[in-house]
Amino acid sequence: MKEAKVIAEIGCNHKGDIEIAKELIKVAKIFCNADVVKFQKRNNKELLTESQYNAPHPNPANSYGDTYGAHREYLEFNLEEHKRLKEYCDELEITYSTSTWDLSSAQQIASLQPELIKIPSACNNNYEMLGWLCDNYEGEIHVSTGMTSKDEIEDLISFFEEKNRNQDIVLYACTSGYPVPFEDVCLLEISRLKEKYQNRVKEIGFSGHHLGIAVDVAAYVLGANWVERHYTLDRTWKGTDHAASLEPAGVRKLVRDLKAVNKAMSLKSEDILDIEKEQREKLKYQK
Repeated sequence: MKEAKVIAEIGCNHKGDIEIAKELIKVAKIFCNADVVKFQKRNNKELLTESQYNAPHPNPANSYGDTYGAHREYLEFNLEEHKRLKEYCDELEITYSTSTWDLSSAQQIASLQPELIKIPSACNNNYEMLGWLCDNYEGEIHVSTGMTSKDEIEDLISFFEEKNRNQDIVLYACTSGYPVPFEDVCLLEISRLKEKYQNRVKEIGFSGHHLGIAVDVAAYVLGANWVERHYTLDRTWKGTDHAASLEPAGVRKLVRDLKAVNKAMSLKSEDILDIEKEQREKLKYQK
């Protein structure tokens, strides 16, 4: 089996502060040993109606602005800031990536030529954005399937096949919730996606919003080559995603456990392994 690649999703957990974002990158690389860090990019006025933009945040305790739009703008990095974050990732030798939520954000992030761009579950039916990426972006396109029907997933993969980009697609099993109770994680969706799509896409992944790290190891064993988890420096920080995120120690343990399981996933190379021979001589019943 391939080693799993771990994406530490920073998202908006930087609280709008680029120095916190850089600290999250550094810790993800040096302490956690993650493979990828991931941010988000949104054009809020493109995504939100005027009334949504000017409405109050549904949970004022987590808001960084007087309106939902102001809250979202506060947490948004511009293209130059994303460029600085990518350069910092390159310096530390950890892969930079971003989820793009709309066409203009996809165009901006693609200009930085990252190795991969993520399409969140909420936007996997934005075919204007997907089509532009297929035609203009050469990297991998990772797509989550939360809150998406089986027919919609089939339409999505068929679209990438028509664009001749399906072998650049990593398709993620996902349940959209923050946090997701274990009974709603639905791990066997990984097996279903693998059975139906493993020969039609590049790889299968798992994007988890649950608590703890046991589920992610099972996801890997079921066939997810990519494991994505929300990540923060402090789960008690203000904001909606922190509570459903792993702190650095959790990401570090997740990476450790996935590497251990990778080493263990094999058949015996001979009937009696070298490690067993001494024990066999000492303990095996002699007829």
